[in-house]
Amino acid sequence: MRHFPASALGFALLVVTSRPSSAQPAAPLDALFAQGVDALKAGKLDEAETAFRRVLQQGGNRAYVHNNLAIVYQQQGKHAEAVAECREAIRLDPAYAPPRVVLGGSLLALSRVAEATAELERAVKLLPKERLAREQLARAYTRADNPTAAIEQYRALRELAPDDPEYAYQLGRAYLRLSEWAMRRLRGIDPGSARIYQALGHNYRVQGRPDLAVRAFERAAQADPRLPEIHLALAQIHLEQRNYGEARKQIELELALVPESAGALALKQRLEIEEQR
Repeated sequence: MRHFPASALGFALLVVTSRPSSAQPAAPLDALFAQGVDALKAGKLDEAETAFRRVLQQGGNRAYVHNNLAIVYQQQGKHAEAVAECREAIRLDPAYAPPRVVLGGSLLALSRVAEATAELERAVKLLPKERLAREQLARAYTRADNPTAAIEQYRALRELAPDDPEYAYQLGRAYLRLSEWAMRRLRGIDPGSARIYQALGHNYRVQGRPDLAVRAFERAAQADPRLPEIHLALAQIHLEQRNYGEARKQIELELALVPESAGALALKQRLEIEEQR
């Protein structure tokens, strides 16, 4: 399974290392810049840093050079230095988007989540089809405990790459985080809510712990006796355990609340078949 890159190196090798056509350095610096690019691709970070710094010192003060130097610093774990180089790149060319992606990654590493989010949002506006920008922005939203916004980014990534299983996986995780976030909010608003016990009951069923599930659903029914689906869930568990009397009782309670419940009616029919065996 492919994991999202922790830095912008992949983006560097695909996009950042190319020079904007409107900002070419002097011809003698081309070879030196290319040496830096090759060293960066090969993971020879000290050589890459030396090459890019020499380009800057010899008159190649361009946004993309600062950007590549920022990538080197980011790979070295020098995130404060990476931030400074990205800021300079953006100052030189505010419309040049790659430094904002790199900047967002280093700001996240420095736990400056709000700043990272702002920069990555700008990057996505400038490069709406660049997947790494959206990946990083989704990470920033997750760090900021904003699962709804993260879901929007993963949905966009799914549209950009519908055959990539990683995006499907990450979207599923984002929905799970949204559910957990909603439960935390619900606990803060109403700690005794029936919905909390209902969710616990479903979790216990998934874990294969029916006794705890029954207890949780019964607590939910006590908290709100008129909440649909609670008695249905209890009936399903009791039927699975062949507690036919209790299953029938819960089915009737569910039908009293929702007479047209297809699930309860189907379960009642199944119960009658099993009782006749």
